[in-house]
Amino acid sequence: MSTPKKILVHVDGTERSITAAQYAICLASFYHADLTALYVINTRAMEDLLKARIFLKDEQMEYEHDMEADAERYLNYVDELAVKKGLSITKKSSRGSVHKEIIDLVKADDIDLLVIGELSRIRSRRDEFYDEAERAMRTVPCSVLVVKDEDKVWEMYESLV
Repeated sequence: MSTPKKILVHVDGTERSITAAQYAICLASFYHADLTALYVINTRAMEDLLKARIFLKDEQMEYEHDMEADAERYLNYVDELAVKKGLSITKKSSRGSVHKEIIDLVKADDIDLLVIGELSRIRSRRDEFYDEAERAMRTVPCSVLVVKDEDKVWEMYESLV
């Protein structure tokens, strides 16, 4: 792999995605690469809940509003982490199916490297099908880095000047 010039980190509000963001900040700093943080509001999952009659339409709208607030909060947090290390990032949020939104952004912005947090444990084939980050990892046209070991990543992030 050549030196990445454009890095995308997928942020979903989990601790694993924040660890991935810290690692992506370190990589972007080291390689002088552009860094984009993406939070996808998973409207596909909400539509499934509505169809299954788990949500009423009013509840769906309230939940979407909460997810938009989450997206803004987590993207701002990742931005703060980057600013502390002297890096500016591009924050993007989108709506739709997570894996499709990731793939579309990778293609549209000519991303060299996708950084994602450690994947959750797959308990069944059904879980594997519905793990959106894993689906993105398997289908994006760029290299993918799966970040593990939160403690080591934190040490590396903290040592970044």
